[in-house]
Amino acid sequence: MTTETIIRVLSISALSGLLLGVGLRLTLTQMIDSLRGCRLALIVLVNFALVPTLTVAAARAFGLAPELAIGMLLLGAAPFAPVVPVLSRMARADLPLAAGLTALFPLLCAVLTPLVCALGLQALPSAGELRFNTGTILLTLLGTVTLPLALGLAVNRHWPRVRVRVLRGVEIVAEATGALSLAFATFAQLPNILATGWRGLLVMLLVNELSLRLGWFAGGPARSARQVVGLGTSNRNIALALLLAIQTFPGTPVAAAVVANGLLMILLGLLRVAYWHSVQARLGAVT
Repeated sequence: MTTETIIRVLSISALSGLLLGVGLRLTLTQMIDSLRGCRLALIVLVNFALVPTLTVAAARAFGLAPELAIGMLLLGAAPFAPVVPVLSRMARADLPLAAGLTALFPLLCAVLTPLVCALGLQALPSAGELRFNTGTILLTLLGTVTLPLALGLAVNRHWPRVRVRVLRGVEIVAEATGALSLAFATFAQLPNILATGWRGLLVMLLVNELSLRLGWFAGGPARSARQVVGLGTSNRNIALALLLAIQTFPGTPVAAAVVANGLLMILLGLLRVAYWHSVQARLGAVT
């Protein structure tokens, strides 16, 4: 079994497990109720139009290598990582909204992510012969994102006792598989990751910060909702982007670019949560 096959299997397993876990925790009514009060159309526009456009513009402006630019594009087209509810809970943000958006966005990704990637690739003239197979990726996402989420929702509704028995186990296995996938990809792609260079990471840092601010604006007036949308907009779905990289661009440094930028993204997300938590703790002490 090749390295890329192992990464593909781990990524599919992690992504499917995480979405199954999200579905097991939610009902359709909870999803709808949590989304009613948010600026959903604006949030979707920001995540599937503005952030990918910003990513492509930054990559072109700084003259990044094609593989690095494509890796950033794949992350830019995959919003709301499954870890967003965890980060939201740590930040004491709007957890129902985080769960609702995290459940909804994979469904949107199944249709919009292939389209965004195809359009974004056309805007990167330096991509050369690299091509994005929209049809294949659409089928892959339907199988690894939409079906597990729908299965989780169905089990939660019709077999609640089964849901209670399997939920924690599913989440533990999925989270462990996701960590293993990222760790294995980091080890396998380490030379290419180290070759990313400071300029590429600096561009990703800039894009990530601007994405946070766009999400903060789209979140509405409530601070807890702004935190959720800001986290979801700046923390992209690494497992999904890594799967796209391996599935569509095998044998290229694109996967390494995804991993390098993804690691930076995780670090920034944790730092932001720690900062927000400390600010809220000081405010609580004052009051």
